[in-house]
Parts: sequence; C-alpha cells; structure tokens
Amino acid sequence: MADRATVGVYEDRAGEWQARRKPKSTAGVEAFAALDRPEGVTADLGCGPGWHASALPGPALAVDAARSMLDMVPDHAPDALRCRADLAALPLAPGSLAAAWASRSYVHLDRRHVPLALADLHRALAPGAPVELHIFEGDADFEPFGDDDFTGRRFSRWPQDWIAPLMEGAGFALDAMERLDRPPKVATLIVKCRRTRTLPDTVGPEMRLLICGLNPSVYAADAGAGFARPGNRFWPAALAAGLVSTDRNPRRALIDHHVGMTDLVKRATPRADALTADEYRHGLNRLEWLVGWLKPAAVCFVGLAGWRAAVDRMAQAGVQPQGLAGVPVYVMPSTSGAAAGYQLPDYVSHLQQAAALTT
Repeated sequence: MADRATVGVYEDRAGEWQARRKPKSTAGVEAFAALDRPEGVTADLGCGPGWHASALPGPALAVDAARSMLDMVPDHAPDALRCRADLAALPLAPGSLAAAWASRSYVHLDRRHVPLALADLHRALAPGAPVELHIFEGDADFEPFGDDDFTGRRFSRWPQDWIAPLMEGAGFALDAMERLDRPPKVATLIVKCRRTRTLPDTVGPEMRLLICGLNPSVYAADAGAGFARPGNRFWPAALAAGLVSTDRNPRRALIDHHVGMTDLVKRATPRADALTADEYRHGLNRLEWLVGWLKPAAVCFVGLAGWRAAVDRMAQAGVQPQGLAGVPVYVMPSTSGAAAGYQLPDYVSHLQQAAALTT
C-alpha cells in the first residue's frame, strides 16, 4: 500500500509542490496521447495537480492518493474525472482503461509491492492498451533521498536489467526503455509497454509458497486467474489442502495466505504444446531472477512438463535436488482435467508436501 508519510507530504504541501514543480515540457505526454489505443478512459496515475491529465485524450481519469492534489486538478484539466486511490489497490473495473500514464508515481511504492500493483493495473487495462511508466534508476527498495526538498518522502529505485523481467511478469510487452539524465538528481527510466493478453504474476515479499504453472491458457488469461477452466483440479485441491480460502482468486491467495502465483512462460496459448524450447529457457531465467529477488520459502511447479523442458527431462514428481536460486522446488502432476490417473486427494497430498517445505 502507499506510504502514509509520503502521501502526507503531498497532502500538506500540495500548493507549494505545484508552485515549485511545474513541468518543463508536455511533449512526452502529448506523444503518449497520440498512440493507438482501444476505446475508453485514459488514466493519469499519480496525477498530482493534473498537468499531464490536461494533455490526455478524453475521457481522462486523474488518480491520486492525496486529496489536496486532486483538488487542484480542475484548474488544469477541468474535464477530467477524479479518483482518490492507492496505486497498490486500484478500485477500477477489469478492462476499464484504454491507456495509463504514470510519471514518477510508482516510485513511491515499496519495490517488493510493485509487482502486485502492476497486476492491479494489468487487470484494469484492456488488452493492447499502451502504458508509460517513469521510475527512478538505481537499487533501493524504499528509501529517502538525502537532498529531497520535500522531506518525509520515500522512493524505490530500479536497476535497468530488472525492468524487462518485471514488466514481462506483470503481463506487459516492453516496447522501449529510455534513460533520462537529470543531474544532479537520479536518472529516470521511461518504460513504454502494452498490456498483453496473459496473466500477471501475483507475487510479493514473505511468500511461503510460489505456485508456478506452465503457461496461461487463453481461457485463464481472460478469466484473470490461473487454472480457471472448469474441471481443473488446482483450486479445489488448494482449498482442500488449506493453502487458500478463496476460490480462483490469486490476489487473495497472496494477501491472505502468502501464496504467490506465476508461470514459467507468460505467453498465453490454447495448448501448451505451442511453446518453444527458447521460451522455456527464457522463462526459467526470468523465474530464477524472480525467486532470487523475492525469496519465497519454496516453489511448486504444477505440471511436470515445464520443469522437464527447462531443467531435468527425467524429473519425477516430488522435491527436486537442484532447487532454484537457493530455494527448494517441488514438482507435482498437472491438475488439468485432461490429466488421467490422478484424483483430487492425490493433488491435495502433493500441495501439502510442497507446503511442508516451507516449515
């Protein structure tokens, strides 16, 4: 969630912020506004006084966590809709946004919580919607700037080589990344991407178990939850095993039970046999980065095919000797309704054994 101290700075000093931080140019947001997009609302996320919202195509939605900032939006973007909201929990309907612009707003989230915030953004966007994020370069989870003239704020900073796996995991195709020098201040990374038809990772700090599917089906991508097709035994087994308490809800699984979800390959396909060896290798590299960063207590691969294709073609169900980024790995059979020879109690047992690695 948004840092209350940081939001408080903007609440208390909004007028001073507007007077001292006038944008030097609107060329970037004007170029973004000219991009092709689906029909619908374009959001300015972390809108501040509304400088950028004024350049966005209507209907524009100005979103900010600080009421004082939203109160100034009509002075700059009188036609914009306004919404007071936390970027880490957007109260927007699925597919309701046609585009999203976020200039130095996600920098105010703890870096470990950004993947879930981006999953919320992915859910709110229509497939193909363009997104532009401005974030700070560096390597800091959530720290103040020593020379900040609006003291009390905290910021996340990102290594450049983290951006591609971060955005891919969040369900976005990275079109371009530009580096904007701002001496003596830290550089800004301008991340340009589009929302893809896939599932975003639901991951965060202190995961006790990370569930890894092979890749999303198109059905699951559109449903917004992995293993969502009727007849798939994952969610009934997870409920019976005590891993989760809400059916087909990855966000609640993470928040309520510290159970994260990802996929080895992010591309959604009607059938898993459409995947290539290169996609498996690339997916394993991304997954190793994710596990090394967030350090879940254990990883459970649902389906032998992914682990066999990427790591050990002779692997059998159970604990794997290799592990991943120093974290234990358990591999279990596919829960697809098409998988023969397994019943619900078998899957419950596998999930319980995977969870036992976390104790």
